[in-house]
Amino acid sequence: MYKDLSGPDAWSYWKDQYISPSLTSQSATLASLDGSGRRTPALIVRGTIGPAAASWLRDRIEESHLKQGDAVVLSSPGGDLGQAIIMGEIIRSHGLNTAVGTVDGPDEVAPSYCASACVLVFAGGNTRFGVEGSKLGVHRFVTTRPAEDPVADAQRTAGAVLSYFTKMGVSSSVVEAMSATGNIRWLSAKEAVAMNLITTPVGNS
Repeated sequence: MYKDLSGPDAWSYWKDQYISPSLTSQSATLASLDGSGRRTPALIVRGTIGPAAASWLRDRIEESHLKQGDAVVLSSPGGDLGQAIIMGEIIRSHGLNTAVGTVDGPDEVAPSYCASACVLVFAGGNTRFGVEGSKLGVHRFVTTRPAEDPVADAQRTAGAVLSYFTKMGVSSSVVEAMSATGNIRWLSAKEAVAMNLITTPVGNS
């Protein structure tokens, strides 16, 4: 996971990686995510996806000794698109599952939200649990970096997002939903299941 640290954004990367990470985490053993009764080791991740979020997540997964079938539980408004894609790839490469929520008490998952770039991280899960009451929000991605051809840049971004979702087994209809609005659109549980974004609904979601 090479990162060029010679550019003007190097300080932002170092700050996010070593000084004040934009994400926080805690390890937990959840009572059950799928109703099977199996206790699930999990990494609970909260915050904004910053410029070093992927390296940060990789380190936290290794420190937590998560194994295939364990979970990453997300609560985030989004952030860096490129980092989110790499985070999803890391989650998939470890065979981990994902859910949206926070920890309520010692081992229960409470509802939360995962919006914008966070949805790409969520899509990295082998199994993607739909926790009752949790929300997934999508919108059109825009680039903040200067571009000679903004239209071509936007098309490249959309193509990369579509390719990623396809690789993760998510329907292209999620990209259509993203492209339809610049504001956050909160998907219903039924929509998220139809898109195969949620693969395993939990409770009544």
